[in-house]
Amino acid sequence: MDTDKKHKVSLVLGSGGARGLAHIGVIEWLNENNFAIRSISGSSMGALIGGIYAAGKLDIYKNWVRALERKDVIRLLDLSFGRTGLFKGERIINALKELIGERNIEDLPISFTAVATDIDTEKEVWLSKGPLFDAIRASIAIPTIFTPFKHEGKQLLDGGLVNPIPIAPTLRDLTDMTIAVNLSGKDSVWQNKPTDTEDTSSHEKKYRNSISEFIAGLHRMIEAKEPEDMGLFEIMSQSIDTMQNTIASFKLASYSPDVIINIPKNACRFFEFEKADEMIEIGRRKAQESLSNL
Repeated sequence: MDTDKKHKVSLVLGSGGARGLAHIGVIEWLNENNFAIRSISGSSMGALIGGIYAAGKLDIYKNWVRALERKDVIRLLDLSFGRTGLFKGERIINALKELIGERNIEDLPISFTAVATDIDTEKEVWLSKGPLFDAIRASIAIPTIFTPFKHEGKQLLDGGLVNPIPIAPTLRDLTDMTIAVNLSGKDSVWQNKPTDTEDTSSHEKKYRNSISEFIAGLHRMIEAKEPEDMGLFEIMSQSIDTMQNTIASFKLASYSPDVIINIPKNACRFFEFEKADEMIEIGRRKAQESLSNL
């Protein structure tokens, strides 16, 4: 179809860890249903997915992430021996560079802005030029998990700290509508959850046994001793989730995009990247629910 006859869209992709894989399903549904994405603003996982799509490589990334198992996710984490974060994040970024190729944001066919947080000034930083994966690395620098990213004299952390759903960078876009994908939607009862008979702790032990002893040792160190307690990593991820959910509600109320696609916050846990297929399908379904009447 002639792109001039399509709905021209500014797309805002929110932060939320592995739930951000739903962005893939949203983008696919838009492309299949008379929408032309002309501008993308993303925070954290939204910046990663949005940047890769703007580079024209979303299908490659989708196939790669769908093949990931838990042990693969753990092996992408490179331990940092500093005091500013558990992992350096270089291994993940290098894997993505090999997969996607290095690009500059200003050379992308779609306008793209990644949002990060300047930890010293406590303000958001918009990254809309320079190396794509520098912007992505800065935007995904989850506090205590990844070390800060140094950029032009600034210490940058995850954009979700101050703006988990960055609508403001799209306000001057000459498009027909702004669509925001919020990864902090209300819990949904139709999500697939473990049954009462499923031994979750046993499942966790199985995947830990399949990874290297070094990484397994790290996980055993930060896991809680009692099954009913939360491990350190779980506490960190849920704390970040809670903060971002609260900020997202204020941002949506302040800027009022034309359409909000809400992904349930209980769709998956922050770090469950092995649920790619499920999250992509949820993204497609929620996009259809929110936009099919258009």
